[in-house]
Amino acid sequence: MRSLAHRGFWLSIVAVLLLTWLVLPASVIKPETITFPIIKTSIQVAREPVLGLDLRGGSRLVFAVDTSKIPSDKKADTLSVARDTIERRVNFFGVSEPNISVLQRGSMHTIAVELPGVAKPEEVVKRIGRTAQLRFMEYREQEVTEGTQTATIATFVDTPLTGAYLKKSSLVFDPQNGKPQVSLEFDKQGTGMFADITKKSVGKPLAISLDGQMITNPPIVQQEITNGNAVISGDFSVTEAKNLVKDLNGGALPAPVKLIEQNSIEPTVGADNVRRSLIAGLVGIASVALFMVLVYRINGLYSLVSLFLYALISVFLYQYSGIVLTLSGIAGLLLSIGMAVDSNILIYERIKEEEAQQKDKKIALRIGFEKALGAIREANSNTLLIAFILFNPFNFTFLPLFGSVRGFAATLTIGVLVSLFTGVFVTKNLLWWAYGIGKGGATRD
Repeated sequence: MRSLAHRGFWLSIVAVLLLTWLVLPASVIKPETITFPIIKTSIQVAREPVLGLDLRGGSRLVFAVDTSKIPSDKKADTLSVARDTIERRVNFFGVSEPNISVLQRGSMHTIAVELPGVAKPEEVVKRIGRTAQLRFMEYREQEVTEGTQTATIATFVDTPLTGAYLKKSSLVFDPQNGKPQVSLEFDKQGTGMFADITKKSVGKPLAISLDGQMITNPPIVQQEITNGNAVISGDFSVTEAKNLVKDLNGGALPAPVKLIEQNSIEPTVGADNVRRSLIAGLVGIASVALFMVLVYRINGLYSLVSLFLYALISVFLYQYSGIVLTLSGIAGLLLSIGMAVDSNILIYERIKEEEAQQKDKKIALRIGFEKALGAIREANSNTLLIAFILFNPFNFTFLPLFGSVRGFAATLTIGVLVSLFTGVFVTKNLLWWAYGIGKGGATRD
């Protein structure tokens, strides 16, 4: 019976062949969708990687933020909230890795939005510019006297409950007629406020407005609502309901914004520089491959197989996961290639040390491999920690938030994890297969 190591060897061969086919560009094979009925999924062959702003260009929008009514001590917080709100709204459009920054032109505060690959940003501009102020208004009757005539008119007045207390909204459908609706879920404080409002409004209409416009006919409150859930129903289309959900989930802008500049931008790196970067990367990889073969001979060839599989897996992940590839991301990829080779060097040097002390080559392989794993684990753990800090998932204000930094951190993380797999698992299986470890009862894996 074949050992697990030998199964891993043939599994690596199959993976190389499969990934080579999946990552071939559209210029080589025809793009098509392959369906796998057994696992109920499909994959589009010959997909192109998603390129960032510096590699493919896009659009640049500049919005002026009206801070004239904001106290001076609160302007910084207002601009920060406005930037975060705009970023959430842009993300709803699926724009990959937008660059959003707060700028100041004299006394004017602006927010610049750079959108990779977006040539016609009109819909994005429309969505960003909305203030999305959701308000609930109570019904009031007011007497109006003109001369000797007195009349009672119905009006609606604002309540303290706004979209600021909204936890989330989602698209739902009326179970009776199937029409789209928008469900609202308030946070703890908003739940209490909504309960008070509905308690006072039983038997009366309760109006809901967005940016000063009523978005539905005011429904009649039947009873006090204490669970913090509400539904906006009206004559919505599915698209209108989805857009309303996006507006509400995107949050309210703390100050009005106005588009003052819009232009298209070309790739900052340029096609010629991209080509040079790729050539430099290929030359570096070829140099590393030559070094491994000259120094480690046949073992060096085994490391090249694992390195080739590493490259295939990395390209596959970039193509099929939607990760944005920027020039800084390419730098992270090339750095992780060096770390992948570094793992092999640690393994082979440890094996050489054990071979000098052990007469049995198979025992030397096992002991050397085990001793190298500790150093590999510690080195890669430190790199992953640094990449995590650079990615800044918790938005610490003292850490960078630029897309290029996060792109570098993301590709470096992927590269390190993949290199751990190929540099340890694949290399081990290749060596075990080559030297017959675990086969024919020589030694047991």
